[in-house]
Amino acid sequence: MKSTLLKLLPALACSLALFLTAGPALAQLPQPPELAARQYLLIDLNSNQVLAERDADAQAEPASLTKLMTAYLVFNALKDGKLTLEQTLPVSQRAWAQRKGGGSLMFIDTTMTPKVSELLRGLIVQSGNDAAIALAEGVSGTVENFVAAMNRQAQAWGLKNTQFKNPEGLTEPGHYTSARDVAVVAARIISEHPLHYAMYSEREYTYNRIRQDNRNLLLARDPSVDGMKTGYTEAAGYCLVASATRDTAAGKRRLLSVVLGTASMQARAAESQKLLNWGWLAWDTVRLFEAGQAVATVPVWKGEKAQARLGAPGALFVTVPKGEGDKLKTTLQRIDPLVAPLTAGQVVGTINIATAAGTPVAAVPLVVIDPVPLAGIFGRAWDAIRLWIK
Repeated sequence: MKSTLLKLLPALACSLALFLTAGPALAQLPQPPELAARQYLLIDLNSNQVLAERDADAQAEPASLTKLMTAYLVFNALKDGKLTLEQTLPVSQRAWAQRKGGGSLMFIDTTMTPKVSELLRGLIVQSGNDAAIALAEGVSGTVENFVAAMNRQAQAWGLKNTQFKNPEGLTEPGHYTSARDVAVVAARIISEHPLHYAMYSEREYTYNRIRQDNRNLLLARDPSVDGMKTGYTEAAGYCLVASATRDTAAGKRRLLSVVLGTASMQARAAESQKLLNWGWLAWDTVRLFEAGQAVATVPVWKGEKAQARLGAPGALFVTVPKGEGDKLKTTLQRIDPLVAPLTAGQVVGTINIATAAGTPVAAVPLVVIDPVPLAGIFGRAWDAIRLWIK
């Protein structure tokens, strides 16, 4: 699944349709449970399908869910070699001053030089606002430069309901996001930074002899939950992004839930658990094709090869109501005739998946698996004549 997400995400990055390209359109969908939350979203990350949502595009205060984007940019800096996990960073007066503003803290001060790895755990496990400031300054020099980078990244992904004013998530005019946008950031961390993602499963962290528990209560309640992030301010209410994985007949299946605006720490955990349980029980994810598997082999004109192998951009999963998996039908809509040159990954049509009754389930790109270079002059001339006769 990891490689599939990495292949699919770049093609979808500039659109809010990240999780809608294969959205279910079945006649009678399972109805989600009633949740005591302002907004919510449940996604199957194998198929990139939204299974349930309420006001998922409504602007909302993100509170410490902001730190997902903060962490993502730090992970990128590590990947690009701008930082190392063992590198130490200074603690500025601005980072230390976070203890005056309320909110979660790692409890660092200006006499300390914590490692990047320590600050990341302070950010992720302890949700430290001071850690967020120290990391932002370590990556970009100033908080203002880092916030500008956060907004550039959001714009690059097409997150039209997100704007950042700070890296820690404290309430500030013009600082907002949506459940769907939060899910995009979370999915990017999972797919692009799987090694660092493991930090989100840590249930406690001790720094400077101060032990703090991860506020994601599901880590202790549900063994399938391995992340991700909590948030709270008075304006935002209690929020939780939760990610869970289970072994299924189609391989490892991952669900991602976003629950915003609940009434308490216990409520955000309970409502998230309710949503995840429904996702496991009411839906099945089916692996239809492996990565690189040909769905069809079709004639090509004016090419060095007479045929082209066509398939999905990666391993193709679809999520359907429980019991519908063995009743699916696949049909292709494609360009005809196919004329060389063809490049690997070139979109030449659509793979349509439907139930036995014909109800649409998903529509994904049909792409060229292996490139087909242009034939020589005589081959092209011969095929031109054949096409004209056809």
